[in-house]
Amino acid sequence: MIIPVRCFTCGKVLGSIFEDYKQRVYLNGENAQEVLDELGVQRYCCRRTIVAHPVIVKKDGVEELIDEAARYE
Repeated sequence: MIIPVRCFTCGKVLGSIFEDYKQRVYLNGENAQEVLDELGVQRYCCRRTIVAHPVIVKKDGVEELIDEAARYE
């Protein structure tokens, strides 16, 4: 599943925000709440969409489930 380009509820663009979020939260270990505040994600619906998106954390980095599935095609 890829991150939705827009929030399902309000329509805010989220596709470009998710890459920064992944880097800062999963690789740099920053607090997710502070990162979302700094990126300008204020609404609960948008926060839910970003935080609930499944990712795989490995030693080399962070991958989305779509990246993992693409390896076997």
